[in-house]
Amino acid sequence: MAFSRRSNISNFSCCFLVIFVLSLHCENHRVSSSASRFIQTRGTRFVLGGSPFFFNGFNSYWMMHVAAEPSERHKISNVFREAAAAGLTVCRTWAFSDGGDRALQMSPGVYDERVFQALDFVVSEARKYGVHLILSLTNNYKDFGGRTQYVTSAKNAGVQVNSDDDFYTKNAVKRYYKNHIKKVLTRINTISRVAYKDDPTIMAWELINEPRCQVDFSGKTLNAWVQEMATYVKSLDNKHLLEIGMEGFYGDSMPGKKQYNPGYQVGTDFITNNLIKEIDFATIHAYPDIWLSGQSDGAQMMFMRRWMTSHSTDSKTMLKKPLVLAEFGKSSKDPGYSLYARDSFMAAIYGNIYRFARRGGIAGGLVWQILAEGMEPYADGYEIVLSQNPSTGRIIGQQSRQMTSLDHMVSNRTNSQSNKLRNSKEQ
Repeated sequence: MAFSRRSNISNFSCCFLVIFVLSLHCENHRVSSSASRFIQTRGTRFVLGGSPFFFNGFNSYWMMHVAAEPSERHKISNVFREAAAAGLTVCRTWAFSDGGDRALQMSPGVYDERVFQALDFVVSEARKYGVHLILSLTNNYKDFGGRTQYVTSAKNAGVQVNSDDDFYTKNAVKRYYKNHIKKVLTRINTISRVAYKDDPTIMAWELINEPRCQVDFSGKTLNAWVQEMATYVKSLDNKHLLEIGMEGFYGDSMPGKKQYNPGYQVGTDFITNNLIKEIDFATIHAYPDIWLSGQSDGAQMMFMRRWMTSHSTDSKTMLKKPLVLAEFGKSSKDPGYSLYARDSFMAAIYGNIYRFARRGGIAGGLVWQILAEGMEPYADGYEIVLSQNPSTGRIIGQQSRQMTSLDHMVSNRTNSQSNKLRNSKEQ
């Protein structure tokens, strides 16, 4: 009996071990499968489901604001439908509106559920049309509240403040902002019933649109803020990517790089700010028609080539992270504007993005901005209505096809290299 009992115990232990190992395998497979649904980074490239993910995308900052009026929601659906038809797979939009008309956050910590449900709709529609979202969490400018509203709220609460730059340093203001981060990331979508932090429709969070700091041009003040906020975001959500929202201005860490700025600094440091490990990819914006106002189209294009080349090289060699040209466009309000000039500008920028993408530099671009028909109040000169601008739409569609072909090209090249390596090991 003693031998028989030991045998039974041994058999039970073996069965338990097998079950335990199988359960671990299933759990690891489940976690791996879940993670593969989210866009991730691998070196200087994005990957989705283990395959390269190059993209052509767009900005439509206004989506939540418009969707807050249910009768206007068809405009969001129309833009996603037209964008998807043009091969656009990433959209950057606002996940903030602080104070003012159709505010999401009416005062610190007080939210309008109606507007939150508008954002739910935006996320749900993006998923429906296969578009991934980059959601920005606040604004450097006073439009839709931004830094100014946070600092004003703190002042109204009795906090001693001197300027909007106190947004980066005052503990009370930082608590307000962290509360907004938590509110958005942990939001459970009323349509999909999926928490934002668990939704693979979202590609990335953006800390702030175009951060600037006038009291410290070196970039150090902003660097401390980015480190604190990036750490906080990752403590709540380690599934999604995170970026800062920078325009790309160089700071004091590498003085020689300042030659690539359009003649001034804005309190950011492209290198040190993006070296923070919690920041997954870098961004640049490009508005030579504003930054170099009055200069010729040729001079502006020369600046663009230098701007893109410098940042692409830095992202590849120093940051070792992907780079996205997150805003660019040409305004119809520019002197001497013509549709031909805009289409030529966009074709040139798209060509540069594609060439850098092939070399492992820029991984995607987001044109500013796509509108639906009947949205004249949101027109800023840069707007593109795909249904009304067929020539521009063709250029956008061509770029989408180019970036998709790059997915296949890099994937095939990677598979070929893997096969060669495996064959050499077997020999």
